[in-house]
Amino acid sequence: MRIKRTFIVLVLIIITWSSVLYFTISYRPAYSDVSGNVDKKIVILERGISEQFKKNGDIISNAQRLLEIKKKGEERQKHLLPNEVQNVKIPVLVFACNRVTINKCLDRLIQYRPDPDLFPVIVSQDCSHEETKSVIEKYGNQVSLIQQPDQSDIQVPPKEKKFKGYFKIARHYGWALNQMFFNFNFSTVIIVEDDLEVSPDFFEYFLGTYPLLIKDQSLWCISAWNDNGKDGLVNMNRPDLLYRTDFFPGLGWMLTKALWLELYTKWPRAYWDDWIRDPLQRKGRSCIRPEISRTRTFGKTGVSNGMFFEKHLKYIKLNEEFVPFTKMNLSYLLKENYDNSFVGDVYRCPVVNYQDVREGKVNYSGAVRITYRTRDEYKIITKKLGLMDDFKSGVPRTAYKGIVTFFYKGRTVHLAPTANWKGYDVSWS
Repeated sequence: MRIKRTFIVLVLIIITWSSVLYFTISYRPAYSDVSGNVDKKIVILERGISEQFKKNGDIISNAQRLLEIKKKGEERQKHLLPNEVQNVKIPVLVFACNRVTINKCLDRLIQYRPDPDLFPVIVSQDCSHEETKSVIEKYGNQVSLIQQPDQSDIQVPPKEKKFKGYFKIARHYGWALNQMFFNFNFSTVIIVEDDLEVSPDFFEYFLGTYPLLIKDQSLWCISAWNDNGKDGLVNMNRPDLLYRTDFFPGLGWMLTKALWLELYTKWPRAYWDDWIRDPLQRKGRSCIRPEISRTRTFGKTGVSNGMFFEKHLKYIKLNEEFVPFTKMNLSYLLKENYDNSFVGDVYRCPVVNYQDVREGKVNYSGAVRITYRTRDEYKIITKKLGLMDDFKSGVPRTAYKGIVTFFYKGRTVHLAPTANWKGYDVSWS
């Protein structure tokens, strides 16, 4: 609509301007000065007008072309994978244990899902915690319950005894995903944990990005989470904005059976999320993540003992505006398109000092770039600006080709390595 309005305004301006010029020339005086300078000037003016009309014609043609491109763009998303997207069934697998507040998660999933048949909610419970089981069963046929049968003790190395919970979680994940892909034979699954609250457009987000995951082999997950999605670090006016990231975010994510077939035979005994970030598993692939998270955690207490919760996680913003992703052209996120546009734009941004960004001293209204060269330099900058400063397998949180993009004091900021970046260094972790 914006292009269409611009086109109409442009045509009206051209018509008005041309009319003024026409009447000015048509009703010019019939005399000239002795030297004939007036007639010469009129000839030059008329020639200029003729050339300007040609340029105006080109402008109108370009505006018409932009309208066609926009129209085709909207159609392209519809026809990206028409057969696969139509009525695709994508279950939501909710991992549960002994958190009776799982009702906060299930209430939102049931409230926002557009179709129970296309988005069945399946809760997989570990721990055999009866109170939690009772909460789940109160939902009747709105959700399905499966229970991890292996409740045996897990033998762990003495030095990792206090981390036994991570071993149980990995065992539960392996069993439940085998059930989803091999027993129930689903082709795609959305994973949610029992301490996550979802946004109103949670299902729309995954359904809209699903074609990208199927089409682009350089993608291996869609995530609802922005690790740096705190209030003050996201653009609340751009809930439609999505990015590629080399960092596996988790916390509400979608994977395919093809990926599980690749991973299940070597699934780890513990710390599955760190394991999946290893270069041997990632294989250079990326995920899609949003500017504003589509999930928010309320689980302060858990196996991780509330790590990062008070300092970071509780400040993550949850999107509240419904964005019609299924009606948008998201092809800009395909690797070839994204690498050409996004990465190029980043390195065309002016370079500024992080202190000037922090103090609001940048005399420029657009996006800017802050350069980092070493691990220590990166950590200093991120701590000063309130970003998460850790690495997993050498990859900073939310990074794509080393670039960490965030919103700060009204502007987009790219924290980026030098243009001759050679890739992630696992020793930075």
